Amino acid sequence: MQRVMIKDLRPKEEIESSYLVKFIQLVEARDGKEYLNIILSDASGDIEARVWNEAANLAQTIDKGQFVQVKGKANIYQGKKQFIIQSIESIGADAVDEKDFIHSAKTDADEMFSQLYAIVQNLDDVYIKDLLTMILDEKEIQRRLKSWQAGKSIHHAYKAGLLEHILSCVNLSLTLSDHYNVNKNYVVAGAILHDLCKIYELSDGYNVDYTEEGKLVGHLVKGVEIVEKYSYKIKGFPYDLKMHLKHILLSHHGFYEYGSPKLPQTSEAMLLHLIDHMDSKMHAFETIKRNDQNTGHWSGFVKHLDRIIYKDELPFYPDYQQAEAKESGKTTSKKSSAPKKTGGKSHKNQEVKQNLGNLLKDFKVD
Repeated sequence: MQRVMIKDLRPKEEIESSYLVKFIQLVEARDGKEYLNIILSDASGDIEARVWNEAANLAQTIDKGQFVQVKGKANIYQGKKQFIIQSIESIGADAVDEKDFIHSAKTDADEMFSQLYAIVQNLDDVYIKDLLTMILDEKEIQRRLKSWQAGKSIHHAYKAGLLEHILSCVNLSLTLSDHYNVNKNYVVAGAILHDLCKIYELSDGYNVDYTEEGKLVGHLVKGVEIVEKYSYKIKGFPYDLKMHLKHILLSHHGFYEYGSPKLPQTSEAMLLHLIDHMDSKMHAFETIKRNDQNTGHWSGFVKHLDRIIYKDELPFYPDYQQAEAKESGKTTSKKSSAPKKTGGKSHKNQEVKQNLGNLLKDFKVD
């Protein structure tokens, strides 16, 4: 049977298809009955699902990260699309096509890496250019950068999402560094290195999670280690340059409460923090607009943004709605399509307004 992508699920349509279990939890309802709360996933998005029968038994056989074959139908619950599972069983990875389950960046990873590398070669600080070139020339760093996500579930959370985010930040760095008259070499370096070590902080595969190194060290500190490691290989690498690069990496989260051990204290560090924040938040808006399962033009409540999102395009008027034209020295306008009122009292009011308008038509205030 042909797969049905999550984005193509229609309410009340009976389907049988395979999906990835992104989340699973046994939950007790208000009446005491247990059910399975599951998030099914494929390359087109995610959907919440429910299993009401034999929930406790199925919880012992279905795990997060497994592929499953399900039968059931989608419905709308509280304005949001939901999948009601009638039957579910685990299947092997060899029974599915990997492309159906891995969402990737829009642009080819090799092309993005080539663009990034070319920008580095055009930098005019020789030490920063040598440092970044040496890091990007590492084969294992290249391999991971072309595949890794930028976040576990929200921040550019798809294949090559990390590289897409880094390249976006680098392009913003080039434009905004000139605009604010700051040293672009530092901002570009910060844009490349600030999240680079998520290739060590996060795992790869269908269900990305934090590694031991990610939990114990994290990408900020690991980024400082990378700068220290590779700058040591460059003869005469200036200490003050290295110190400012480290500061940019350690302060790029912007606030102590966001896990930043230092606040941005240079213009370059502040700009990098703002670029990183802007790119991640704008991408979050686009992801929600694309994937939200709520009906209508508003998303459901987005916890990490603490708001709901307007999903439709904003109104756009290339032409005036009340176009006016002058003919024979007189101004005319399109007639209103609003329904006319009828009845004695309404008619009298209309006459009074019309007569008053005629009296005042030539009245001017200087």
